[in-house]
Amino acid sequence: MGQQVAKERFSEAEYGRFGERLKDSLVALRQLLGRPGFGAGPATVGAELELFLIDEDGRPLRRNKAVREAAGDDRVVLELGSFNLEINLTPLPLAGRPFTALASEAHEMMLAVDEAARTEGGRVVPIGILPTLSEFDFTRDAISDETRYRALSRGMRRVRAEPFRVQIHGVERLELEVEDVILESANTSWQIHLRTPPAGFARVYNAAQLAIGPVLAVSGNSPSFLGRDLWEETRIALFEASADDRDMERPWRVDGRVCFGSGWVENGAEELFEQSVREYEPVMPVMDDEDPLAVVREGGLPRLAELRLHQGTVWQWNRPVYDPADGGHLRVELRALPAGPTCADMAANAAFLLGLVVAMARRPGWIDAFPFADAYRNFYRAARSGLDAMLAWPGRTDPTSAAGLVLDLLPVAREGLESAGVDEAEASGHLSVIRDRVRLRRTGAVWQREALAARGDDPSARAGMLARYRELAFTGDPVHIWPGPFPG
Repeated sequence: MGQQVAKERFSEAEYGRFGERLKDSLVALRQLLGRPGFGAGPATVGAELELFLIDEDGRPLRRNKAVREAAGDDRVVLELGSFNLEINLTPLPLAGRPFTALASEAHEMMLAVDEAARTEGGRVVPIGILPTLSEFDFTRDAISDETRYRALSRGMRRVRAEPFRVQIHGVERLELEVEDVILESANTSWQIHLRTPPAGFARVYNAAQLAIGPVLAVSGNSPSFLGRDLWEETRIALFEASADDRDMERPWRVDGRVCFGSGWVENGAEELFEQSVREYEPVMPVMDDEDPLAVVREGGLPRLAELRLHQGTVWQWNRPVYDPADGGHLRVELRALPAGPTCADMAANAAFLLGLVVAMARRPGWIDAFPFADAYRNFYRAARSGLDAMLAWPGRTDPTSAAGLVLDLLPVAREGLESAGVDEAEASGHLSVIRDRVRLRRTGAVWQREALAARGDDPSARAGMLARYRELAFTGDPVHIWPGPFPG
């Protein structure tokens, strides 16, 4: 979605040509992945942090373009909602002290963007769902003033004529309909990228599908939306519903455009790219002037711009990425974690997740006896119930509480990190944040609920909670050691 899009309206002929180019791109990708040495190299990690812009009253501030210009940093980019920005952090080797470096850069960038936001009367906040959002914040004019997002909106409305229906049943119930994809902007995330050689891609991707359940359970930071108390990670249900292009004309398709998936990967990254082309209609048929088949035949490295653009409009929670940079490589993009509460929390979440992924990718035998349906259920149970979720795990006969499972998996994650060359103190320090968070049962979602309960029936409770949350988020202290929600 970061690629340049010059127009927002397309003809049916353009969609047809784009579809043919996608087929050629898949052939080129298969040939490229079979090339000896392609994508080889040490594991690297990168991250993207999405942020909300808010005004002095804690309400969403629709000034992302002006704030980006004030920041003057290419790492800051626009997101779908005009009250969202994204920070792209610098990729670095997984070996060494990557999580400390990511946390430091993220904190530095948050401060810089916050300073830029002040020039527009605003602030930034890292939180999964902004608690002060209202139904009136999701009109079409809330979409960022950028061609690619208007094109995305038109393209999604082309493939789904019906309104987008949201039904989330948690502690309370939420049901609503919207005419556009703007509800996507209610969600902000902390996305981790792991560079992965083609030969090991299936093992790493399947390990990510397994690992994300318990990691999500201990990372919840999105307990409400539009004033309703819903899931620990309401973002998961909300994002899936807000971009679900299935309607009465597509009853045959199992997965929506935002999905966890429906089976273990057997044949590598190409299997996932092929599924995306086969199952999902294009929404932005922007053509590149490259002939990918000709480039591969001549021994070159294709951009595969059409395939990358299409893949950017299919939002699996764990997604394959092809990147022609640095000689060409593949990444697994881990998209399910929420933004916030602090950079220390996000670094710990990343360490726990990547440690589990690396460790389980080195133990491929587990997949033969562990049904994909169990990993699927783990993901949604974790999103709904957090540390109270009952989760399955390879080698265990019965499901166990997420809190207990997470504590049991910390040594596994540490083993994975150290096997990848992460410094011992680096691994121990970040995983200790996860351990203490579980023992104190204090996630971002739990803190937010406690903060609201402390305010009682005060009509300004959500704004007050957000102000205190933001203040503590910028201290850098992880959420489990935050003081009580309100001073005095």
